[in-house]
Amino acid sequence: MAGAISGLGTTYNLPNYTGILHLLSRAETPFFSAIGGLAAGGQTTETSFEWETYDMRDAAQPAGIVEGADAPTSQSRVRASVSNVVQIHQEAVSVSYSKLAAVGQKSGVNNEQRNPIRSELDWQVEVMLKQMVRDIEVSFLTGTYQAPANNSTGRKTRGLLPAATTNAMDVTGAALPTVTATATTDLVNSTSHGLVVGDSVIFTALTGGAGLATQTPYYVAWKDANTFKVSAVKGGTPIDITTDASAATAYKLTALTLGNVEDLFQRIYDVGGMDETSTVVANSSQKRALSAVYGAAYAKADPVQGTIGGVNVTQLDTDFGRVNIMLDPFMPRHKLAVAKLGQCRPVFLEVPGKGHFFAEPLAKTGAAEKVQLYGEVGLDYGNEMAHGVITGLAL
Repeated sequence: MAGAISGLGTTYNLPNYTGILHLLSRAETPFFSAIGGLAAGGQTTETSFEWETYDMRDAAQPAGIVEGADAPTSQSRVRASVSNVVQIHQEAVSVSYSKLAAVGQKSGVNNEQRNPIRSELDWQVEVMLKQMVRDIEVSFLTGTYQAPANNSTGRKTRGLLPAATTNAMDVTGAALPTVTATATTDLVNSTSHGLVVGDSVIFTALTGGAGLATQTPYYVAWKDANTFKVSAVKGGTPIDITTDASAATAYKLTALTLGNVEDLFQRIYDVGGMDETSTVVANSSQKRALSAVYGAAYAKADPVQGTIGGVNVTQLDTDFGRVNIMLDPFMPRHKLAVAKLGQCRPVFLEVPGKGHFFAEPLAKTGAAEKVQLYGEVGLDYGNEMAHGVITGLAL
């Protein structure tokens, strides 16, 4: 497989090959693209930005008002402020003069073909920008908010999933009995855990247990009554646990049900959040689960196809209207979200004379071209009650 290098790119660490060039990584960013991408969105002139919300009193029949009555005591509705920050995205690429010139130098087997990369610097900048856009996608979905008081730490934008607190549903199963792990055998120890092969689990806390990660769902790859092994993919090789875990907290994840999904839709509908832009955002595991539960319940025909914000989506008829379904590879595998896309947009801090995302040459320090890529962007998610999330779902 291909990889990455740090620092200066040369003819030695950036070899040329021949033939068609194929991308090995996921490049699509459907959520960011659907709400505007790099080409559309809002602007801010500060590192933080805000928007406003308001509500109305509960609807009710007025008290009996007699003819000729004086006007009642006046009322005024109060507005509230919601804020987020723009996050800095900054990268650099550096390519030696020799590498820029040696487009004909080949390292592959078949040197009768032409090297498809004729400008190494342009290609490296293009790929780096794609990587930065993927980082925005992850930040806009799952980003943890950080608004520092000074420049000793960086700003982090709040993502959609952490923002959607009103309609957050956790369906995670019960905690497993006392959990430890043994590095020499790669076993997770939990007396009478009750798991079967193919179940999925998540660790929310680990003391030791290097090789495992918290908030990362795993499959049960092997088990007996009191121990089990986990793998990253179904039927995959068990994770190599390199240090013992003296204590851990782990949970069994729960399969998605029709009730889960309709409960989430209802919660969003009841606070006025559902409309034609409401979209389920799901990874591959939850997309399959969603299709299965609706197919079993309604024996539905082939789903309707459509687009929203230029992104292809599936449209599903539900008790709360037609809802879009967006497949997103960067959604956490154990979560499913509903986003009212019409209320979401990127907000950019534009650098005078440069734009909001740009590449610029850096000062010469040797026989190389060095380029910096830079931009600042945050998520405006509107009314957080218009969105929702289910967490704790089995893979």
